[in-house]
Parts: sequence; C-alpha cells; structure tokens
Amino acid sequence: MKHLVIKHKFFYAAAVCVAATGIFASFGFAKGTPSLTEGCRSAYLMDADSGECIYKLNEYSRAPIASVCKVMTLTLCLDAVEDGAVSLDDVVTVSKNAAGMGGSQVFLEAGSSYPLSQLVKSIVVCSANDSCVAVAEKISGSEEQFVAEMNKKAGELGLRDTLFSNCTGLPKDTQYSCAADVAVMFANLIKHRQYFDFSRIWLEDFEHGNGRVTSMTNTNKLVRRYNGCDGGKTGFTNEAGFCLASTAERENLRLVSAVLGADTSEHRFKSASNLFDYGFANYKNKIVLDKTITLNDEFVLSGGKKDSYPVMPADNCYLFTKKKQDCDVTFEVYDDRVHAPVKKGQVVGRIDVFKDGVLYRTVDVVSAEDVNKASFADRFKRIADGWSL
Repeated sequence: MKHLVIKHKFFYAAAVCVAATGIFASFGFAKGTPSLTEGCRSAYLMDADSGECIYKLNEYSRAPIASVCKVMTLTLCLDAVEDGAVSLDDVVTVSKNAAGMGGSQVFLEAGSSYPLSQLVKSIVVCSANDSCVAVAEKISGSEEQFVAEMNKKAGELGLRDTLFSNCTGLPKDTQYSCAADVAVMFANLIKHRQYFDFSRIWLEDFEHGNGRVTSMTNTNKLVRRYNGCDGGKTGFTNEAGFCLASTAERENLRLVSAVLGADTSEHRFKSASNLFDYGFANYKNKIVLDKTITLNDEFVLSGGKKDSYPVMPADNCYLFTKKKQDCDVTFEVYDDRVHAPVKKGQVVGRIDVFKDGVLYRTVDVVSAEDVNKASFADRFKRIADGWSL
C-alpha cells in the first residue's frame, strides 16, 4: 500500500527518448549508417543499463552466430552459480562426449576432473567447445536438456528471433539469432559481475593437473585494442561469417554491440570499434540517484526510538541521454511506513523516476541506519516530555 508520496522535480540537459520498457528506440537517425560498419550483414548498439538502442542495421535478420551462442551457455552457468545450484568451486568430471568436441577447445581428457571455474574461464577466454559440453552436462545432465534451458531463457528475455540447437555454436541448420537478440542476451550476461573476472584475461595457461598445459589466448582482440573494452564473445564459421558481441565502458556509460556476418575478422573488430566510438561521442549516462547519498526526506517511523530515520536509494540510477539535448526528470518517493525496529539496508519504500513524464526506472529505498524499537522507558519519556509542554 502507498502511504506517502513525496514528489520532486528538476530539469536536466538530456535526450528526449523512450523509457526502458523492452522496446528499443533508435533516436531517429538513418538505419544502417554505412560509415559505422564495414563488411557486416547486421549490427546493433545499445546502452547496457537502459536497453535503449543507439544504432541498428538489419537487426532482426536471422542468421547463424557461431560461437556467440556461448553467451547463452555462460548465462545459464552463471545463473546456476547465482541461484546456488552449482558453485564455481565444484569439480566437473569430463565425459567422452565432452572431450570429443571438435573446433576450438582446451583438449580436456575424458574421465579427468576440473574445477567449474576453470571450465567457465576457458569458454570466456578461448571459446572452448569441450568445456561448454562439460558445463552443460554438469548443470542439466545432458547437452540436450541444457539446450532446452537455453531456449527457455531466450523466451524469458524476449528473444523472438533466436533458436539454439547446441551449446557450442558448431554448425547446425536449426540454430540462429539476430543482432538485436545477441545484444540483449549479452547485456544480460554481463549483469553477472563474475563474468568480468574472466573476460579481461588476455593470455593464460589452462592446467590439466598432470603437468600438461594448454595455452589460452583471448579471442576478443578489443580487450587489448579498444580503450574501455573489457568483455566480448567472438564467433566464426563459414556459414556465420565473423561475429562479435562486445562491451565497453567509459565514464559510467556501458555500451553493448553486436556485429554479425562480417566478411573478415578485422572488419568485425573495426565495426565494433566504430560503433563504440559513435556511442561514446554522442551519449552519456548521468547519475540521478546515488546509493551512497541519503535523500533529503526522512521517513516516518512508528514505535521506534526515533520518530523518523534517514533513507537512501538501494542502487544507483543513471539517466541515459544524448548529449546537449533536454529532458524533464521527476521523482515520486513512496514511504511504506514500516514499524520499528528497522535494520540498515532494509527496504522501506521506493522511488519512481520519470523521464519526460514516462516511468523510466523504479529503485528501492532502504534505511540508512539501524533504529531500535522504543522501550517502555522511551515511551514514558515521550509522554512526560509532552506533559512538560
């Protein structure tokens, strides 16, 4: 129930754009500006936080995406870790099926055991197919069941032009995606901060435990070439061409790009770099709620040692904007009127952030301190203080 609404309003130099509701705005410039992509069939650039689209080229054109499908493989793995179904410290015994995968691999030995963290790292860094199948079998029991979960997750993310048939991206007629869907699924993957523990690695040895070592080199060259790039997933087959999903961050603005069907490896990296250059040059994220700063308004508290208490946003809220344009930002703060005791960090309300009158983001409000329940002595003192007036 909404007990108290406190409205705030201020004017901010920003773009007039659509709220993040799953429908992506293109900000009106020509679809597929040729100068931003070279030799690519399709591309997409978006703000990772809000999901708003900056650039699109044949964004819903279905095509094979090769090893970029491992974005979903990694998503299910890190989801399982976050849910507590598995731990990165778990030991995975490799089946003959997993060890027999072709293509890019770290040459796992059938019957040998490896920490799950090492297998995930090899997928992120060097796109190891054998590790993908080993992880799939660990989490779901079989690759077939794991693929069913991949497609279920695609549905949950609203990916209407994506279908998975395996967890590796090896050629299969019934497997496809599109640039827009790839960008969305990659933006979802990088919400797992653990992903970045692996994605920034450039060169590392994979140890097999018997003295044998396989050298891993990051397939995403932008990790070294592009300022701010700290993650990505490459893919290549003759059918898919050269593909890349990648992310870069500068000054609180994190962008996600997808480049599919490039004619050369260099063109996929150059196109992604061009997209990032355009995004950083023309857009920015302005922080409008800081989770380290208390709000001006204190919330009322019943039955506590204090009558009110300070509150703050549970998370930062950034406003994705085009530079040098204007928009109107308003806040509505909802006090749930909780009863004492209150613990620091406890959710006690919410803030609705509106951009040009449209709901842009909802952020929880939490208590900034502990407030104990009033004792009998505290209540008696308040009564006595009232009499003295």
